[in-house]
Amino acid sequence: MSRANRSGHSFERTPEERERDRSERARRRAASHPDAAPDAAAQPAAEGFPTGNAASAPRGPAAAAFSAHDPAPAAEVAPAGEAGPGDDAAPVQEGSPAGHGNQRTVRNGASSTGRPTERPPDGPPGGPPRRARRVTRARVGALLALAVAGAVVWFCVSLFQPFAGAGKGSVIVEIPKGSSAADIGSILARRGVVASSFFFDLRALLEGKRGDLHSGRFKLKRDMSYSAAIAALSKPPPAVIAVKVVIPEGFSRAQIARLARADTLKGDYLAATLRSSLLDPARYGAPARTSDLEGFLFPATYDLSAGAPVARLVRLQLAAFRERFGAAEARRAHLLGVTPYGLLTIASMVEREARTPRDRPLIAAVIYNRLRRGMPLGVDATIYYALALRDGPAAYERQLTASDLLIDSPYNTRRRRGLPPTPIANPGMASILAAAHPARVDYLYYVAAPDGCGEHRFSSTEARFQADVAAYRAALQRNGGHLPACRRP
Repeated sequence: MSRANRSGHSFERTPEERERDRSERARRRAASHPDAAPDAAAQPAAEGFPTGNAASAPRGPAAAAFSAHDPAPAAEVAPAGEAGPGDDAAPVQEGSPAGHGNQRTVRNGASSTGRPTERPPDGPPGGPPRRARRVTRARVGALLALAVAGAVVWFCVSLFQPFAGAGKGSVIVEIPKGSSAADIGSILARRGVVASSFFFDLRALLEGKRGDLHSGRFKLKRDMSYSAAIAALSKPPPAVIAVKVVIPEGFSRAQIARLARADTLKGDYLAATLRSSLLDPARYGAPARTSDLEGFLFPATYDLSAGAPVARLVRLQLAAFRERFGAAEARRAHLLGVTPYGLLTIASMVEREARTPRDRPLIAAVIYNRLRRGMPLGVDATIYYALALRDGPAAYERQLTASDLLIDSPYNTRRRRGLPPTPIANPGMASILAAAHPARVDYLYYVAAPDGCGEHRFSSTEARFQADVAAYRAALQRNGGHLPACRRP
């Protein structure tokens, strides 16, 4: 039992005992801080005089002020049964931990000496509280889980395509012998039949059909689901596939050649349209140096079978032209002062320039009027044809630049007078009739109307033409380089 509990009265220590306590505390403090200067409390002091240590300072307000400038270390704890500094009469309960009743309260993670003692309960000093770190980790984990879940959902939707339709249009696809499922997927993806070669191969693997896919020629659809494409290719290909080769009005030989390849016709269309025993361009007034059948390849829809030779398509086109362009058109050409081949050339320009039926005979009239006056025709469609001969059919898909207008070609009707050497496209019957029966007007100019509805504005004077050009350019500037959408009912 400690001395403080030996009786019901508080035990009063003698001056000698207090001096021993101060000396013991000074010794312990020096042992725990070997680099510190010796404390004044370790030196004997005259009884009744303060030594500069808070433990020996006089009590009262003066003592409190003194100890505030020289606080005792928090680690300084009196042994069990002994009072701490300034707490001579504080009792220690029997059975309590040694020094428990004498230890000072620690606030804000620092002792009364200003030194940090232990980590605060909410996190390290200067860092985010522990609760905030837990919330941040929880949010990051939730975002990661959400990202993973989204990726899984995307993968499953892409693989199983719950919203995929049956496809649209038709595509003739030829699968070479010995093609693997991955090879077939690549072919289908390039032709627009399926969205991904990887998912096609994976679906074939999951369905156990990788070894059941056939080679040969198939008629499929664009944007098919993987399961529908796998089902179609799991059956033997049909012996004959009927195809409709649709050739739009105004397509050139090079553009038709691309269509023939897409419909899996066999052979070189460009080579097959250089000449034919079925039609001689010279009989229509073409120059002897005419090198191909451009203009005579009548645009229409032709029923063929997949894999048919391109020569069969050429024969059908030439026969269709001869049925439609006959003696009546030849007579009209002579009345207008041109050869039948010249009328066909004018019809090809009308086909490429006109966007509405109303404009066809008006554009034909402008061409004839300029020819009679010896003016350059200035038809930009002929420049496009020159660029396509040089760069391929992709030239039709871009806008003309200032340098394009200066191209050195006999098809540049801005720089050369008269008709171009050959037709620049294969016109349909409407444009042939417009060239044979032009409108009776004195127009010399035309430019696209600024309303975006496809028609042109026609004029007989340079001043009116320049005003129309200014309106056209202003419409382009207002709409970011494009004509506005047509708002007519």
